[in-house]
Amino acid sequence: MTAQLARMEFAPPSTPGLVRALVLAILAHALLLVVLATGVQWRHKPVAQTVEAELWSALPQEAAPRAAEPEPEPVVAPLPPKEVAPPPPTPGPDPAIAIAQEKDRLQKEKDREKQLQLEKLQAEKKLKEKEAREKLARDKAEADKKRQQEQKVQDAKNAAEAKTMAELRQQNLQRMAGLAAGTGSANSTGTAAQASGPSAGYGGRIRARIKPNITFTDTTTDNPTAEVEVRTSPDGTIISRKLTKSSGLKSWDDAVLNAIDKTEVLPKDVDGRVPTSLIISFRPRD
Repeated sequence: MTAQLARMEFAPPSTPGLVRALVLAILAHALLLVVLATGVQWRHKPVAQTVEAELWSALPQEAAPRAAEPEPEPVVAPLPPKEVAPPPPTPGPDPAIAIAQEKDRLQKEKDREKQLQLEKLQAEKKLKEKEAREKLARDKAEADKKRQQEQKVQDAKNAAEAKTMAELRQQNLQRMAGLAAGTGSANSTGTAAQASGPSAGYGGRIRARIKPNITFTDTTTDNPTAEVEVRTSPDGTIISRKLTKSSGLKSWDDAVLNAIDKTEVLPKDVDGRVPTSLIISFRPRD
């Protein structure tokens, strides 16, 4: 007992689950056998047995007489089959007719193309003729408009010339009337009945009247000119003055305008008249 226990002590441990594995293996083999038995079917074919039997009557009986054989019917030779003539072969299309039809078709197509081309050319020709007529009408309208404008210019020119001629004729008539009753001196060359411009020394007399009233204290190296338009009444009273040309020096322009305002009245000319409008120029160094 002690030796056996010692041997079991040093023996390798048993494999766990061994019994369960054996049970599962047995069940698997049993299931496999069931499947194989179910799948295999044993078929037994029955053996067919043939049995023959002869039937005899219980009492002997006499046979009935043989029936008379019918007379053979006369054999009639069959008539030979009637030969039927085969139907005549259907004539095929004539190549010449087919060629002629194809030529006719091609010719019709050519004629149709020529007709379409001719219609196209005629349409283009009509369009060009229409455009040419429209262009001719536009050119004619422009020419008429230009002619009318030229006629208007010519009429205006003729009217201007006629007006100029009428003015010249009127001036000639006035000149002739002035020559008939002139009031100028013997050396006068004018054509008016009376001189309308100032005398030669009248401008100096006006500047001499206005210059003492000019107050100008600035110094300048140049001698700029200031021109003033003066309008007066018949008695010489200054109505208005306007600077028509600046000297470029504002102090000098203002001094001249102030001097004209101080003068108030301009002197009369040698004929006793004062021009209603005159332009007077002033320079600082004059």
